[in-house]
Amino acid sequence: MEKEKKIIGRIDKVDFPLLSIADIDAKIDTGAYTSSIHCIDIEEVGEVLQCSFLDATHPEYDGKRFTFKNYDITAVKSSNGKVEVRYAIRTKIVVFNKTYPITLTLSPRDDMRFPVLIGRKFLNGKFLIDPQLENQSFNQKE
Repeated sequence: MEKEKKIIGRIDKVDFPLLSIADIDAKIDTGAYTSSIHCIDIEEVGEVLQCSFLDATHPEYDGKRFTFKNYDITAVKSSNGKVEVRYAIRTKIVVFNKTYPITLTLSPRDDMRFPVLIGRKFLNGKFLIDPQLENQSFNQKE
């Protein structure tokens, strides 16, 4: 029997507990395969990836540097059809008071309205999307 899928809207606020980020605006994007997060100062130092999430224009920005020993390098085709090579990390996301594993590509998204994109790879099998709704998960937050 297929488990019941939660209905999520086109935008929501999500938490990334391992990244110390709470209530961050996320666009639910069925056009994107992978999920991504706004990240700056991304650099590989030896075998370690270093970066900062968000930027000074964002109220949650704290300038904290994160380091990752486990990361991937992946090719991502952007909406304009260009293929970019990006770093990807595995972390945890909280949606509807439940914690899930998620892979995020790291990308400067300062020109984008939403610092986080949630793509099909994460959404598949878990959620149905209703584009008329917003903040379904955030409104149920405990």
